[in-house]
Amino acid sequence: MKKLLILIIGLMLSSLLSAQIYKNPSIPVKDRVEDLLKRMTLDEKIGQMNQFLGLEYLKTNRANLDKGDAKNKNENVFYPHTPIAQIETWTKQGIIGSYLMVFTAEEANHLQRLAMQSRLGIPLLFGIDAIHGNAMCDNMTTYPSNINAGCSFDPELTYRIARETAEEMVTVGMRWAFNPNVEVARDARWGRVGETFGEDPYLVSVMGEQIVKGLQRNLDQPTDVLACIKHFVAGSQPLNGKNVSPADISERTLREVFFPPFKTSIDARAATLMVAHNEVNGIPCHTNKWLMQDILRKEWKWPGFIVSDWMDLEHIWEVHKTAPNMKEAFRQAINAGIDMHMQGIHWQEMVSQLVEEGKISEERINQSVRRILTTKFQLGLFEKPYTDEKLRKKICQSQQHLNTALQAAREGIVLLKNQNQTLPIQESKYKKILVTGVNANSQNILGDWSNWMGDKTSTVLKGLKEIAPNTQFLFADQGNNPRYMKQENIDKAVEMAKECDLNIIVAGEYMPRSDWNNRTDGENLDRSDINLVGLQEQLIQKLHATGKPTILVLINGRPLSTEWATEHIPAIIEAFAPGIQGGKAIAEIIYGKVNPSAKLAITIPRNTGQIVKVYNEKPAAAFHPFTLTQDTPLYPFGYGLSYTQFKCSDITLSSREINANGELQATINLTNTGDREGTEIVQLYIRDCYSNVSRPVKELKDFMRVSLQPGETKTLTFTLPAHKLAYYNEDMEWTVEPGEFEIMIGSSSADEDLIKKTFLVK
Repeated sequence: MKKLLILIIGLMLSSLLSAQIYKNPSIPVKDRVEDLLKRMTLDEKIGQMNQFLGLEYLKTNRANLDKGDAKNKNENVFYPHTPIAQIETWTKQGIIGSYLMVFTAEEANHLQRLAMQSRLGIPLLFGIDAIHGNAMCDNMTTYPSNINAGCSFDPELTYRIARETAEEMVTVGMRWAFNPNVEVARDARWGRVGETFGEDPYLVSVMGEQIVKGLQRNLDQPTDVLACIKHFVAGSQPLNGKNVSPADISERTLREVFFPPFKTSIDARAATLMVAHNEVNGIPCHTNKWLMQDILRKEWKWPGFIVSDWMDLEHIWEVHKTAPNMKEAFRQAINAGIDMHMQGIHWQEMVSQLVEEGKISEERINQSVRRILTTKFQLGLFEKPYTDEKLRKKICQSQQHLNTALQAAREGIVLLKNQNQTLPIQESKYKKILVTGVNANSQNILGDWSNWMGDKTSTVLKGLKEIAPNTQFLFADQGNNPRYMKQENIDKAVEMAKECDLNIIVAGEYMPRSDWNNRTDGENLDRSDINLVGLQEQLIQKLHATGKPTILVLINGRPLSTEWATEHIPAIIEAFAPGIQGGKAIAEIIYGKVNPSAKLAITIPRNTGQIVKVYNEKPAAAFHPFTLTQDTPLYPFGYGLSYTQFKCSDITLSSREINANGELQATINLTNTGDREGTEIVQLYIRDCYSNVSRPVKELKDFMRVSLQPGETKTLTFTLPAHKLAYYNEDMEWTVEPGEFEIMIGSSSADEDLIKKTFLVK
């Protein structure tokens, strides 16, 4: 009897110890994953691969659906015929692994409590589009858009923005950011330009890497969150500039232009990746084995997990027509490499059937679940699944975060034109100023991927009043949306201008997600031209005709064609979407409290006909200029003015010859030749003078932000390793080719702004 009792106790202890393995944080993550995976049913595994929409988001959108919507595609998008209680039951059963569109700690905790009631207690992973701050949630710090970050050429500040974004995300339970967007934006018609870092692979790589590092760090602290690099790949140069449209792009261009930012982010240990909406060379990215298996898994040895974009597995069937039904689309995507489905109700049943039918192996399911569970263990969700609901008020929109947002806005706003030193203006000179335009007093300054933030938002009008309190600002309201401008409001502005000393027009695009159907810029808002929308051009021309000095400020996501304004308006500022402190930053620049330093991260074409217009084009692109119009861009990549002047001189190279494994140093003197302190962004470009395969006329390979006092000179040294000269030769081998190279250093990509020297690679 005693022996039997000892045996029973031993078995119980063994069972208890076994049960503790995946819940024991002292055990290596890999072992915890394998222990948990052995305990999971097929349904539980498949559930981990599926993401659902937040319950409050569902309730709001269902209330706004009409019968036609509910009958058609929104049956899948918002699941109007699936009761909320049913989704809660599935969560308690452990067959939902992730949620998105959850905006409060209260809802996140509610859903997490449901998940903790499941058989194995696997916590949920909450994801959110924290593109420039966690701005989809209320009362968060909305930083300037990614295109502003690109224009700042400031990697350290970009890292800080990501770090602070992560700190605000965790206050609402979000541990997964669908950012950075490391697509290389080459078509200004595309609505998502503003969420990218621009047109240059090197710049996008540098900025994307800092976002990944800032969000994730080592994924071992309470405020670390998963980064998601997106969208893989080439969705930023689609047919006609339209999101989701096909991309027919050579492997050479994919590898040399579109792949590098993804590879850099993967080397920075990005935990997750989102696939692009589009098809590449006829194959939807979501079923593209070459992209997901050959490139990501085999060539780049990447261990993270791949998530689909919004309903894009269904689009394999509905849009691309490469699967005859939804179930087959799921099969193709999983077997090609997709790990998680964003988002929908049919996944569980159909994927289960595919495994039972032998069309997907359970081991393939296990591969995806291992990757997903690994991130949940790394984040500590099994130990701390809940969020402190009191954190939000302590951290979000703190003074430190608002100060960072202000600094980022100051550094990301580009001065495009300043004829006759119109700017900065003196408060004593202009006592009465007209302020008008659709973006003069609008929350639209926050940009896409943000909610309106009320009184915390510094609009341009608000910023001007703060910076120049003794000036009388007359506001001529043009509404917020250029689509609906009225002639009488323009006429009123012209009349008001007669009694003013100066005009400030704030024009651009309309981006708020709260007014989705009326926007002109942002996700899925692609355009057939890049002109100013509505009556904005007329407003600019009529106010210029008053003879009063006029300043034009642009708030937008994509580059805009402003040929007339460039010819006639003396001062133009490109602010893009400068965020919650943007109005103050713009006013500081107008009044000279801040000396602008930003440089364009993307070329601004003269007109739509120039698209695709990029600085790193191939030599033959400029062989025959356009007839009747100029061939040069309106403003080139890397261009931006300051209130002081800089001069680069005395370029010297450490050697005129290097070998394919060597490096050289390029040294220049940079002098502030003006009368005030300023910051210059010095850019280094290279060109392979003659090559077996046609190469770009120039390629950015390094840059520095340098601050100088008036009259000060600094000697700058750039190190150029030979591997930065490499490219894919005619046999698609990555190689450094012998021959003559040109090194170019200066203030923009324009030839007249660069000093040059040649060297040889032996």
